[in-house]
Amino acid sequence: MNIIIHPTYFPNIAHFVAIIQAKEVMFEVDDNFVKQTYRNRAYIYGANGKQTLNIPVVYSQKRRQKYRDVKIFNEERWQDNHWKSLLSSYRTSPFFEYYEDELQPLFQQKTDYILDFNLKSFEIICDCLQLDLNVSKSASYEKTIEDKVDFRHLVTAKKEQPQRFGKYTQVFSNKHGFIRNLSILDLLFNEGPNATSYLESQSLITK
Repeated sequence: MNIIIHPTYFPNIAHFVAIIQAKEVMFEVDDNFVKQTYRNRAYIYGANGKQTLNIPVVYSQKRRQKYRDVKIFNEERWQDNHWKSLLSSYRTSPFFEYYEDELQPLFQQKTDYILDFNLKSFEIICDCLQLDLNVSKSASYEKTIEDKVDFRHLVTAKKEQPQRFGKYTQVFSNKHGFIRNLSILDLLFNEGPNATSYLESQSLITK
């Protein structure tokens, strides 16, 4: 199966289930940026339940911008805040220390563009999962693509298709129960090397 999908901020489980089961992955990089999507948002499991990590961007709804042209608003100390959130959420998880050194530089080095940051974070996650994927980027935006399964709808954070992914251990599940389809980071920190076989065993509910 060949797919087309959006690069997002530490993609959620649904994104990675689609990606890991694909023969070839094409990233959509030539579309317009839309707010309230996973392009600049991820969900993790904090002490109070589901927690949003949002990357601030310089973007005006009035003036359409390509995803690849949208800049990160680095005047906000979002990197520090996100890293502190990850520490408080996952430092007691089984595998946080195992991946900490690979991930921390993402929250120390400035990146100008949101797309560049997402691609960089995706590469690091693939290193952590020891995935060798066949990845390319779109050259132009096409509404329909004949030879690829279109997973671009997964970028929408609102009105999301519920998924029935199997349970795995989560740090605060004794407080708030199992929360499905969080960022890949939640699976990585809790399951470590077993994350890959978990992703391969799940099936995706599509529209």
